[in-house]
Amino acid sequence: MPDPDRLADLAGRLERAAAGLRAPELAPEQAAALADECARLAAEAGAELDRQARALDAGPGPDQASLL
Repeated sequence: MPDPDRLADLAGRLERAAAGLRAPELAPEQAAALADECARLAAEAGAELDRQARALDAGPGPDQASLL
C-alpha cells in the first residue's frame, strides 16, 4: 500500500538538506556531506515513488467473490 507520508517526509528532509547547502558560511566538508545527503535522499525518494507506482499499477487483488 502506498505511503504518501513517507514521500512527504523524504521531500521535507531533502528540502532541509538543500537549504543547508545555501548557508552563507558552509565549510567544504559540510557542503560535501550535505550534497551526499541530498543525493541519498533523492535516490530514496525515487525508489519510494517507484514502489508507490508499482503498488498503484498492481491495483487491488481479486476478492473471493470475483474468483467464483
